[in-house]
Amino acid sequence: MDTKFTRYSLACCMLFLFACGGATAQVKKAAPKPSHIKTTKTVSKPGPVRICIYTDSGSMIIKLSDSTPLHRDNFVKLVREGFYDSLMFHRVIPQFMLQGGDPTSKYATKGARLGNGGDQLALIPAEFNPTLFHKKGALAAARDGNALKASSACQFYIVDGKTFTDEQLTMLERQNGRKYTEEQRIIYKTMGGTAQLDQNYTVFGEVETGLEVIGKITGAAKDGNNRPLADVRMKMEIMQ
Repeated sequence: MDTKFTRYSLACCMLFLFACGGATAQVKKAAPKPSHIKTTKTVSKPGPVRICIYTDSGSMIIKLSDSTPLHRDNFVKLVREGFYDSLMFHRVIPQFMLQGGDPTSKYATKGARLGNGGDQLALIPAEFNPTLFHKKGALAAARDGNALKASSACQFYIVDGKTFTDEQLTMLERQNGRKYTEEQRIIYKTMGGTAQLDQNYTVFGEVETGLEVIGKITGAAKDGNNRPLADVRMKMEIMQ
């Protein structure tokens, strides 16, 4: 058994929200909207909902899953309300993930610890689906250590991840009580992800275009709390 990997998988298995900061600061102007993004307050075409997240590092188009309607509808509601506009990706870890959606990040001072904002919002019940897994580019809901594994109503993360071996995946199958399909194994072995989080956090979407943006953000210089030294702000819009 790979004991180094076991320690790594156990250490990563709980993605807790960090403590929030205090005083206010001037909000950095959001990146200009890319010209190819068309937005609307309602989705006029049938099919999956797509959201564009754009930052100074580039744009990502995310398809939300219809298999997780509670998370999908909550996310769409917040995007329509402009909730995420000017918030930060406040925690970024290469080969793991980038996390954002803390409302206190909008006016956070430099160096303030972030990640606990949004506690006043009702938790979203877990919606685990074995067909939705933590491959690179997966969109998933952050959460605290609640026993039901219910999700934060606003904080989310996008998977960067690393590649796995067959032996590592088999070990995780035993630990998580699940079975990977051959296709999922191939994706984890080639494209990568964070397989240790499967069935512990709800995956409710995936990046369709803009995967390269993930690496640009996770590769940014950061402080001891994995917060980028230069604020990485976001703006979201529903695509038509």
